[in-house]
Amino acid sequence: MSAALLIDILLWGSVLGVGLIAFRRGPPVFMASLREGSMDFINIVPRIALGVIGSGYIAAIIPQEVITGWLGPDSGWLGVATAVVAGAATPGGPVIGFSIGTVALKSGGGVPQVVAYVVAWALFAFQRVILWEIPFMPARFVWFRCAVSVPFPFVAAVIAMVIGKP
Repeated sequence: MSAALLIDILLWGSVLGVGLIAFRRGPPVFMASLREGSMDFINIVPRIALGVIGSGYIAAIIPQEVITGWLGPDSGWLGVATAVVAGAATPGGPVIGFSIGTVALKSGGGVPQVVAYVVAWALFAFQRVILWEIPFMPARFVWFRCAVSVPFPFVAAVIAMVIGKP
């Protein structure tokens, strides 16, 4: 059994399990959950489509030599550091961040560099910190969280180097 099939089975199994829980709580809860889930699905599909299409445009715009030079497997720790800065500077949600990471991998980016990019994006994307975290949490806490998080993309890159493949 492939990993993708296992993930699909787990995801659909969790959907069925939550649906069963909602069904057992009664028809009003079940209908409300179906309505909310359908609306969430309708809202996310265009974002996914735009992210996939947008990453294709990014791949077409950025020459492959740039990706292999800055984030390629031979770029070493400078490539990892560049990926960390690029990940932190990338705006957008997971559709954008993961799509750009996939494009970088397919265009010749090194696995450790792309892993560092995605982890840095997930931990401290600048626009998310400024627009969402600072207004809702004390700034001192947010900057402390970001400072403590700085080593994690590098640790993830080391793990990817040791493993040798994603």
